[in-house]
Amino acid sequence: MSGELLAPDTTMGAVTLDVADLDGMTRYYRDAVGLDVLAAADATVTLGRGVTAVVILRHAPRLRHAGPREAGLFHTAILFDSQQALAAAVNSVARMYPGRFTGSADHLVSKAFYFDDPEGNGVELYWDRDRTQWSWTHGQVEMATVYLDPREFLGEHLTESGMDAPGMGGAVVGHVHLSVGDTATAREFYVDRLGFEATASLGNEALFVSAGRYHHHMAMNVWNSRGAGLRQPALGLGQVDIIVPNADEVGALTERMKHYGLQPRDDGRTVTVDDPWANRVHVSVAA
Repeated sequence: MSGELLAPDTTMGAVTLDVADLDGMTRYYRDAVGLDVLAAADATVTLGRGVTAVVILRHAPRLRHAGPREAGLFHTAILFDSQQALAAAVNSVARMYPGRFTGSADHLVSKAFYFDDPEGNGVELYWDRDRTQWSWTHGQVEMATVYLDPREFLGEHLTESGMDAPGMGGAVVGHVHLSVGDTATAREFYVDRLGFEATASLGNEALFVSAGRYHHHMAMNVWNSRGAGLRQPALGLGQVDIIVPNADEVGALTERMKHYGLQPRDDGRTVTVDDPWANRVHVSVAA
């Protein structure tokens, strides 16, 4: 069963974050990143663009902050549909939250800017080059980390309308990057069991996986968390959502999980399973 793969049109859904300051975190993702509030009820705020949820914030003030070397979220990567939309969001976050910028890079397949949100969750804002410009060798996509000058990027792509408001164009969760204890165990779970394909790796430091030859829908690294064990309840990552095209995909995944001795929770349209570090993965059918 290890050869079974997720459907090529699998995508990422919203990332759920457990937060201490719901109002403050809502302001960050709404006012700075430029997402719209799609729903707000029962101490939960859902933000996104159009009808697509990107971040779900759950108020959990009694939870502690996770330690810096624990498993969990490395960053949520929000994909913008144009460089102008990306520039508007980058400019807004940098202006409203100075000091939260952590870096930028041209990864050959994409251009990316990195921040920490007010509670320390990593955030990547990025734009993809067209797939025809990606380079593949023996099933592995070529990615690199090339310096990207933020001022030069904004000078080229920030429009007058983008300077006034960050909410331009479309935005979705492009990928989710996790901190894990080791990449071999991550590969066993996310590739051999869940059904992603490995698209790139950095030795035993990081693993990149996807469905349908995207550069990566998920990544796992040990840069801060090598040897980490099971997560304990803490602020930060609540759940990773993966969207598959139909209920048959959910059924096949449920059977794979059971075959490997895992204990998925499923209702025919969704299945939830914890990875080896208790990062919760929720797979559902596209609306």
